[in-house]
Amino acid sequence: KGFQLQEISFALPEGYIMGLAGANGAGKTTLIKYMMNPKKQYEGTIRLLGEDIHADHRKMMNRIGFVSEENLFFKDVTVQEHATMLSVFYENWDMPYFQETMKQVKIPLCRKVGNLSRGENMKFQMAFAMAHHPSLYLLDEVTAGMDPVSRIDFFKLLQKVISEEQVSVLMTSHIQSEMERKMDYIGIIEQGRLKSFKEAI
Repeated sequence: KGFQLQEISFALPEGYIMGLAGANGAGKTTLIKYMMNPKKQYEGTIRLLGEDIHADHRKMMNRIGFVSEENLFFKDVTVQEHATMLSVFYENWDMPYFQETMKQVKIPLCRKVGNLSRGENMKFQMAFAMAHHPSLYLLDEVTAGMDPVSRIDFFKLLQKVISEEQVSVLMTSHIQSEMERKMDYIGIIEQGRLKSFKEAI
C-alpha cells in the first residue's frame, strides 16, 4: 500500500447514520478491518459505548453488525442453516426476528447463499446482523453494484433498524451522492486521511 491511515478522528452518536465516502483504495475498508480484526493494528483508540473495541473482542463482536461486499458465508449452506449454526456465537440472537426479516425481504429460508443475487445477499447479511441486535452496524460498500429495487429494500431495512432500536450506523461507499441523500453525517477519506467530517445537508 502507498499510504497508512492517519488523523482519523470522529464521534458518531446513537441513532445516526454516518457515510464514509471516498474513491476505491482510499482507506475505507481498511478502517473497517481495523475495527473487526481481533488484534489491534493501529495507534490510538476506537471506542464503542465507551469501551475500547479491542478490550474484549468476542463481547464487542456481539455489539457489531457487519455487512460486507466480501461474502463471508458458505455458498452451499442455506440462509436458515447459517442462522442455526452461527446463532450460538451471539448472546442476543433472535431467531423469530431473523425469520420475519427474511420474509419481509422475500428471501426463502431454504435458499442457499450461493444462489442469492448480490442484492439478496446484502439483504440476507443485514437480516443476519439485525438478528443479534447490535449497537453498531458496519456496512462496507454494500450498495455497490446493487440494482435500484434492492437498494430501496436495503435502505428500508436500515430505516427499520434506526427507528426501532438505538443504534449507530457507519456505512462506506464510493458513491458520495447516495451518501448526501441518505446519511446524517458524511466523512470524506482520501489517501488514508479523513479530509472532512460534517452533517449532511
